[in-house]
Parts: sequence; C-alpha cells; structure tokens
Amino acid sequence: MKIAQIKFVSWDKEYNFSLNGLDLAVGDKVIVKTELGMELGEIVGFIEIDPKKVRVEELAENAGEQSAQTEPMENAGQNVSETNEKVIKAIIRKASAHDLERMTAAKDKQAALDICQKVKDRFNLPMKFVDAHFSYDGSRITFAFIADGRVDFRELVKELTRSFNKSIRLQQIGIRDEAKIMGDIGHCGKGLCCRGHLRQLESINSEMAELQDCSHRGSDRISGICGRLMCCLAYEQKGYEELAKRLPPLGTKVNVDGKRGIVVGHHTLKESVDVEFREGGENGTKIVVEVDLNRKKKK
Repeated sequence: MKIAQIKFVSWDKEYNFSLNGLDLAVGDKVIVKTELGMELGEIVGFIEIDPKKVRVEELAENAGEQSAQTEPMENAGQNVSETNEKVIKAIIRKASAHDLERMTAAKDKQAALDICQKVKDRFNLPMKFVDAHFSYDGSRITFAFIADGRVDFRELVKELTRSFNKSIRLQQIGIRDEAKIMGDIGHCGKGLCCRGHLRQLESINSEMAELQDCSHRGSDRISGICGRLMCCLAYEQKGYEELAKRLPPLGTKVNVDGKRGIVVGHHTLKESVDVEFREGGENGTKIVVEVDLNRKKKK
C-alpha cells in the first residue's frame, strides 16, 4: 500500500496518510483531518506499507467541518489500536487555490510571535520563540520555541489562550531547527542546506570530523550557523568509511621496505598512513614517514 508522508511545518516530523485514491505527487498541498483538527500540509514523500498491517480510517461525511480535538500531534496521521494495528487516516482532498489563500500570512505570524514574546517576558521564562503555526481550521496556534532545558509554561499557555481566544500549543524544538526556520548563509557562501534540500537533520558527531581529517581546524570552522557541527560532514561520510577500511588501524606494526614501524596517523583521502620508525634501535630517534598505500614496492 502506498502511503503519503506529509509535513505541516518544517520543524515538525512527517506524518503518514492514506492517498484515498487520489493522484498526488511530492510537493502537492493537501487537506487532512488530524487528531487536533483540520490541517493543510505538503506531501514530502511516499512509502510502501504492508496492507495487512494497517487499517485506513474511513472519512466521516462532514470530515471537512469537524472541529479540533485535543489528542497529541504525535498521532496526527496514524494511531495504534489495542491490537497494535496501525490506523492510517486518509487525505481528504488536494488543496485548492482558495485553501492556500486561507493560510495565515507571514505578517500575522510575526504579530502573534510579538504578542507571545511580550507575554513570555512578563513571566520571565528562559525560552525563545522562533515560529508560529496557525491550523487550517483556525482553531489552534502552535508556537515553536527553543530553550536550554525544561520550562514550566503552564501559566503562559493560559494567558496566551485568553489573548488569542484559541487553543494554544507550545512545542520545543532544537537549535538546528531554528536555523532551518530562519535561514542564513553557510561557510560555503550558499544558503543553508537545512533551509533548502535537507528533509531530515542527521546526527553529526565528532568522529565524522576526525575521519575526514578536519577536526584540527577548530570547532568554529566546522560548525554551522546553529553552533552545531555542519550537516555537510555527513555527505561524504560513507565514502570516507569505505576508504578507511583500507587503512591499517593505528598502532599496527608494519614492514616498509624492510624496516619495521608502527602506524601513528591516517590520511584517508590520500590513502596513506604515517609510520613511525626508530633509528638506531628501540631507544633511538623517532622518525615519522608518510607512506602511500598505493605505492609500488621496491624490488
């Protein structure tokens, strides 16, 4: 069974929905009924699911008019029944030009963020709001924020509910998500990848920088605008891993042109290693020589 993956905002995850017999493509905007109410989302991909393991929830006749519920967004597209059977909701229809016109303008989002910021300052809460999402049916506003840890925002939500007269949700996101929302120019001089083609933000660790021989450049040069290690470190990681398989582990004793040495360094792209030799015996002078693994051995 072909299932559509839909995103409602860039900083939230993808949710699965049944195509409901509609002819749709990646990039199409669609109207769906979630546990929280009506939403307009964008199809970002498709996956195949065993039809025996899922059940498509039938649409109610007045699905397009139902009000928002109060279930968590995690169940927006699919639920799990008591028998662990996945229940997939169906797409109602492809969004029309009128549907798109109903979406909240950027200036209105900014106005909502300004109000939210002022209320937050009154409560002196350690959080920063970066985006606002208005649901398609107008019943709910979700504010995305970043914070160093957990924040007790219960009183803030009550005050915002009174101010907007709508259901209010606050969703904590990561600092990388903020960069994805705001956008900027990377070290390469181009727009941030997370703002453009990257759908998923992969986990980037220091081992990637070490394998790619760039950890010595310092954290400032290999970190992005968000302050985290650059996402592009993952682009060539698999290639480096394949090349690294040919390199002997550090500490390996090797024989180079009849001399015994120990591998003390790697040059992955050059496919070479640094080998330490001892001149004049075990207590002699240390000499480190770079050895090309593809070199021709001396006869």
